[in-house]
Amino acid sequence: MKSSLVAGLSLTRRYEIDTERTIDFMGDEGRVYATPELLWDTEVVCRDLALAHLDAGEDTVGTRIELDHTAPTLVGMWVEITATITEVKGRALTFAIEARDAFDAVGKGVHTRFVVDVEQTKARLKAKAAKAKATAAQ
Repeated sequence: MKSSLVAGLSLTRRYEIDTERTIDFMGDEGRVYATPELLWDTEVVCRDLALAHLDAGEDTVGTRIELDHTAPTLVGMWVEITATITEVKGRALTFAIEARDAFDAVGKGVHTRFVVDVEQTKARLKAKAAKAKATAAQ
């Protein structure tokens, strides 16, 4: 991790709400930004903010999210998601999240991510996959 990874850093991204980012179970007239898409977009903004301050071979993984989706956003509108780092505690990062469209605050929350070494993580995943394969073969 670089010394530039500190509380107070912020990043805002704008997402156009297309049909793929919406719910479909209420028909076309009921299409609004889906909560799982808001969650995904939130994770991407937080990860991208952190990546700009990590060393080569490092990345982050999400460990917790608390997200309130407070207003609907229609197809064709945009949402801006702002992530602000509120705490850096060792390799644990905490982000405050705010999302809004042209008219409303549509989401807020807290997200935590953990800085990992990519190669070490891949090795742990490979070991777990081998263990799962051996267990399934029994």
